Amino acid sequence: MLAAALTLGAAAPGSGEAPPPPPRPAAPAPPAPPAPDSGAPAETLVPGVASASPALPLDTPDQVLPPLVYEPGAAEDRAEPAAAPEDAYRLIEYVPQSELTAKPGSCTAKTGPYQRQVERWLRLKVDGRQSAADCAAIRKFQQQQGISPTIGFAGPVTWSRMQFLSARKNPNAAHKCPVRKQRVACVDLTRQLMWVQTGSKVTFGPVPIRSGRASLPTRGGWHKVYWRHKNHVSSIYHQAMPYAQFFDGGQAFHAIYHSVYTSVGSQGCVNLSLTDARRLWDVLRNKDLVYVWGHRDGT
Repeated sequence: MLAAALTLGAAAPGSGEAPPPPPRPAAPAPPAPPAPDSGAPAETLVPGVASASPALPLDTPDQVLPPLVYEPGAAEDRAEPAAAPEDAYRLIEYVPQSELTAKPGSCTAKTGPYQRQVERWLRLKVDGRQSAADCAAIRKFQQQQGISPTIGFAGPVTWSRMQFLSARKNPNAAHKCPVRKQRVACVDLTRQLMWVQTGSKVTFGPVPIRSGRASLPTRGGWHKVYWRHKNHVSSIYHQAMPYAQFFDGGQAFHAIYHSVYTSVGSQGCVNLSLTDARRLWDVLRNKDLVYVWGHRDGT
């Protein structure tokens, strides 16, 4: 009944107008619950760096129903989506609220929700308990990757970055994405990554993504890109969905104007940074295959 009430469409055809400006970056939400391997008690975590942007609703207004498909005019196709705010994609770690007053350069004694995973990745003693040596090693990694604050807390952004780095050389090492002769966009919900491969050759990515929340998950299995709209706008929310490539009903790849590292997932779409969505636009075409598997944390 809810879906039937949400009638969505595309931007007015043939308008020739430039796309609307992007929304201001939304205030991040607390991270997802710790993975089962963490061994750490659940804590309420908050962004470790205050945002200068006003707090806005976090949800990205993704499509719920299939959009109205039409052929964009030449003027609309020439218009490029608005640029993202300068700090839209900063890597800001989530930390316990008590750590917000930590002095710059300090080292937290708190055990993070991804402590064991981070220890294992850094080849430290895996005991799930923060130590001075753990904190120093985690801080060094955070400094190298530009993650703030650099207090050595093993949070979700630090762990996500490690998974991304591990996947760069061979994202399909576990053979979860089927190999086909034609192009396949692979969406790994568990690691929150996507890439494109033709046969076994990776031609795009991997890149970090944000997929659907528990109540509106990104649907698994095989799909196919059926409509691409560079300057798509959700008519019910009047919000930009740059470089939208729809592959299953209202679910699409598209850019967002804030970090993909949030606990509140999308309403089913696969969200990317503007740069990654623009690059993906140049890689995929209508009728390309999309394969989705796994489970986002908390779903």
